[in-house]
Amino acid sequence: MRAHRLTRTLTCLAVLSLTAAGCGLSGGGSGDGDATAGGCKVDKGNVGPGKLTGDVKGTITFQTTNLKKDFGDFFNGVIADFEKAHPGAKVKWIDDPGDNTFTRRTVADAQACTLADVINVNAPTATALTKAGYLLDVGTKDPDASKPFVPSFWKSSTFNGADGKAIHTTLPWYTGGVLLTYNKDLLAKAGIDPAKPPTSIFGLFADYEKIAKASDGKYFATMANPIWRIPADFDQMGIKVLSADGKSAVFADDPRTTQWVAWMAKLYKAGAMPKDSLSSSNDPSTLYSQGKVAYGSTNPSFVRFVKQNSPSVYDKTAVGQQPYDALGRASAGAPQYISVAATSKHAPTALSFAEFLTNAENQTAWCKDPAVVIFPTTTESLSDPFFQNATGSDPFSQARKLVADQLKTADTNQTNLSPAVQNAIVSQVQLAMQGKKSAADAVKDAQQKADELLKQAG
Repeated sequence: MRAHRLTRTLTCLAVLSLTAAGCGLSGGGSGDGDATAGGCKVDKGNVGPGKLTGDVKGTITFQTTNLKKDFGDFFNGVIADFEKAHPGAKVKWIDDPGDNTFTRRTVADAQACTLADVINVNAPTATALTKAGYLLDVGTKDPDASKPFVPSFWKSSTFNGADGKAIHTTLPWYTGGVLLTYNKDLLAKAGIDPAKPPTSIFGLFADYEKIAKASDGKYFATMANPIWRIPADFDQMGIKVLSADGKSAVFADDPRTTQWVAWMAKLYKAGAMPKDSLSSSNDPSTLYSQGKVAYGSTNPSFVRFVKQNSPSVYDKTAVGQQPYDALGRASAGAPQYISVAATSKHAPTALSFAEFLTNAENQTAWCKDPAVVIFPTTTESLSDPFFQNATGSDPFSQARKLVADQLKTADTNQTNLSPAVQNAIVSQVQLAMQGKKSAADAVKDAQQKADELLKQAG
């Protein structure tokens, strides 16, 4: 699994058209007959009220993202176990490469009524697919679906349908947690104590500034593109991004938002970030592994990436607590999700497999794989001694232990922005970082553009 696997996926214009053109769900309860989901003709049992019923049989497709190379044996085993328990069912595994066209291709599949029966999605993709009516409402189709999951993770799996009503169209699968990953040597050169991570976002920015002054352009603190930090930094700082009903942006009302943008512009000008990374979709993986960036990805699985690809830098790597800031606790971020297509021709089989894949036994087994740093979303899994008694002093073990401790109290209520709204905010921040706008104007204009898009979306 690549280092960027669990980070926020960059989204594209295709999602905007999907969101705008969503047809929603229509139809009645379980039973034969035609209804529509996102404009596709489906069985009535897939949509509307009523528990999903039917035999677990037929062939379904299961789509993951870039997992087959590293975890082929595990998932083939899960599939074999499911097929053994259900002799009439077959699962065809598709492993998407997970490149920058993923969302566009997923949207195209949905609009062509060929979306995979069971698919791994992130929050932005789930948002768009839910609003357009392409995902099964698992909370309605199986009233017991929530039982295995930690309540906060189940809550995070809610997205708004075409009518604005929140529905559970995903099952929480795994989460990555958040931490600081950094090169101890580069921090020491800048006079920063690696053993004392900052406790606030602005404190972290101050360390970035020290690195910029000490490096003289030979290395950098972090990457420039604010898409990696919006809305995560705002959430951690306790900045309210959207109104309670989600229909308007309110982040400009908090003076700290302008301070944040001013800091980003100051750091970019000072050389804390590579100039060519302002609009790049690249995460810190490559440059960090080359010893050219002091802070790596905040994703714990990034530590594994460095261990595999740059042993010399791994020896200099340490992990620390991501600033709690105003939130007062760690943010687990939005987990990865498993969804069932409302367009599935074998929806009972697809839902059964999705729940089998995400059950406590299978989540625990995968998260124990020594080649990955991920964490489960079921209550039973998190109670396993493997997570509660994590040991070891190397960065990989420390990352696992740190996040395992965090998840006991972590916040999972990450602000969920549509790709269009996120990109509108990011674009204005980029203009401020380039010196083309003041921080105050950028924030004001970002909120105005976000409001326009939110109004269009209804």
